Parts: sequence; C-alpha cells; structure tokens
Amino acid sequence: MRVAIAGAGAVGRSIATELIDAGHTVMLIERQSEQFVPETVERADWVLGDACEVSTLEDSGIELCDVVIAATGDDKVNLVVSLLAKTEFAVRRVVARVNNPANEWLFNESWGVDVAVSTPRMLAAMVEEAVSVGDLVRLMTFRQSQANLVELTLPADTPLAGKAVRDLALPRDAALVTILRGDRVIVPQPDDPLEPGDELLFVSPSDVEPEIRSALGR
Repeated sequence: MRVAIAGAGAVGRSIATELIDAGHTVMLIERQSEQFVPETVERADWVLGDACEVSTLEDSGIELCDVVIAATGDDKVNLVVSLLAKTEFAVRRVVARVNNPANEWLFNESWGVDVAVSTPRMLAAMVEEAVSVGDLVRLMTFRQSQANLVELTLPADTPLAGKAVRDLALPRDAALVTILRGDRVIVPQPDDPLEPGDELLFVSPSDVEPEIRSALGR
C-alpha cells in the first residue's frame, strides 16, 4: 500500500515509521524547511512543498496513493488537504488528524474525510477504559457508517462468568468482534466461555448501546 502523509512533524514521522515497518511505501510532504529532515525517516520518500497547493500534490504523484493522511498540527490545513486529496485526486481513503475537539464536527465526508482521528478524544477514551471496569466505553467512531467501537471489561462479580458467547442476548445491530484475555486476542466463537476480566470489544450504532449494557448485566 502506498501512503502519503501531509506533515512531517513528530506525529507524521511516527506514523511513517510504523507504516514502513509494516511493509508499506510512505511519502512525507512537509512545507517547513526546518521540519524537512529526510534522515529522520530515511526509508520514506520526502517532498518539500505545501500540501494545500494542488501543484505540490500533483508533482508528488499523490493520485497514485491508496491512502492520504493529513497529520499536521493545524486543523484548517488538514481539512484542505483532505478535500483536495478526495475531490481533485480521487484518493480512495483519507484519514485526518483532529487537533481541536471543537472542530471535530467538520471532519466528515463533506471535507473528504473518511476517518477522523481525534487525539484528545482517543486519550480520554483510553483513560476511561483503564479505570471503568464494568462500564461501556466508546473508543472510536467509524465516520462512514456512524457505528462505534465500544469496550467493556467484565468485573470480578460478573453474572456472565462461565457462560458461552452464544448466550449473550445482543441486539441485532451489535457484533462482538474481539475478546482480549490477558495477552491473548480471541476471535469469539459461539461456544467460547466468558471470564471475569475479559475485555469485550463490540461494533454497534449508538442507539443500541443501552441494549448491550443490558445484555451484559450492567
């Protein structure tokens, strides 16, 4: 997969390194000369230019990329990059970083954004997940479907201990996608038993989350 990242600051470089280590081809686009430091991520292709300019994106060959990530520290820039990537160059998948949670409502398909990643929201969700045993925690929202990834850690006194996955009376539009048990990642099967301490990850729309809580005895 070929990925273009707008913004070669600490966040952009970290994403680039992770993607390269996973076997992907990465291009970093950076307009500030002081942050244009190719030796920091030597395996990436580097482009010095403004990703908000059509000419820069055109010269970089961004239309050949499978994914564009707008990862600058400026929400306005990330929105413009996303819109250009989607509307001018028909990039299949656009991911944008949200720096200010107050701007999160803008990061949608109208601006060419397929996936919005809000660092403050994710950090808050991770903190909540770490301390909220027995409560349903929303980790992220999938923009196109408006479904959520939600998590619940079964407490020590859970009435579901020993029961099989098939016994969960989940609502129709909710899916149990993963059970995290210690260092194991379990793809749930109907006969798998549940245990206290299991982290259950569901995908569901917001309106059925109360039914998930009810099914889990919360």
